[in-house]
Amino acid sequence: MPAKKKKSAKVLRCPSCGMLVRPTDEDFPFCSDRCRKIDLGKWASGAYKISSPVVDPEVLEDLDNPSARRSGGDGGGSSER
Repeated sequence: MPAKKKKSAKVLRCPSCGMLVRPTDEDFPFCSDRCRKIDLGKWASGAYKISSPVVDPEVLEDLDNPSARRSGGDGGGSSER
């Protein structure tokens, strides 16, 4: 009979302070409401940024052909009278 593998509990840490947290904690993945608000403040101030390549074909097309964006076809709103 093979021995049963014991499931190991994954150790998680608060992203703000590094304190150990459990998935069942009220403020998970943070250790407290204070750390949650600190993290939110970092997002709001621009300290955190998500950067990834543009994969939308329409956006890529506009980047490759900037004149297509300017011509638009709606008159541009700058008519002289």
